[in-house]
Amino acid sequence: MIKRKSKFAEILKKYNYELHSGDIVAGTITHNEKIGFLVDIGTKQVGYLPKEELIINLKSTIQNHLMLINTTRDFFIVTKNTNTQQCVLSIKRLDYIRAWKRIKQMYIEDIVFNLPIYQINKGGIITYLEGIQAFIPKSHICSTRKHTIKSKILTINENKNQLILSNKSAQLKISLHKFKIGELVYGKIITLASYGLFINIYGIKALMHVSEIGKINYKTQIFIKGELIKVKIIHLNTKHGQVSVSIRQVKSTTNHHQQ
Repeated sequence: MIKRKSKFAEILKKYNYELHSGDIVAGTITHNEKIGFLVDIGTKQVGYLPKEELIINLKSTIQNHLMLINTTRDFFIVTKNTNTQQCVLSIKRLDYIRAWKRIKQMYIEDIVFNLPIYQINKGGIITYLEGIQAFIPKSHICSTRKHTIKSKILTINENKNQLILSNKSAQLKISLHKFKIGELVYGKIITLASYGLFINIYGIKALMHVSEIGKINYKTQIFIKGELIKVKIIHLNTKHGQVSVSIRQVKSTTNHHQQ
């Protein structure tokens, strides 16, 4: 190991290579201090790793700092002291960069994952994906288990450190083989609103807008919560987990067949 480090130092010296902020460098943690670690990065001046730069979030913990001694890995150079030439290092920021790369790939591949629920508030659910805090808005929650929730990435913004997930979108993707535009299905009324009905179809909450109820005035039409009704699937939005249905088009289809 000593031979490898001295060789790296020789390469730095030979090519007059200087380390800068934003660089990624290999090093070995050699000493545990009160608020940080000394790291051998092959330069004359050892690097310094503050303990607050160890992990991305507080949900991950390192129980024994002594276990890190003699660990060799990559570090992100946060800054370099121009006077002492000592580099301030970070594991957290490097993990953060790599986590966002994985998240972007998951977004491209449209992956569904099961995540632990850390906190529930009025607005929705807080969870973590690849160590990055994520939020599932209440409007995008379909169903949860006791401690976990199926999710899919809705929007990402690395610059603002924003990660929004959707449970509805994940549930629809899993059950998509059961849904087909134009198909007649049965669903149970779960919510009555001024603008329409919400109906449970295969565990997915579908919307039947007032405009899809028919000529009969919505207020005079009798709908009962828990009632099973036949509807027609007229729209699917897999990105947002939205399903729209119609009872008006069921009637028109039935009338057409009768003629």
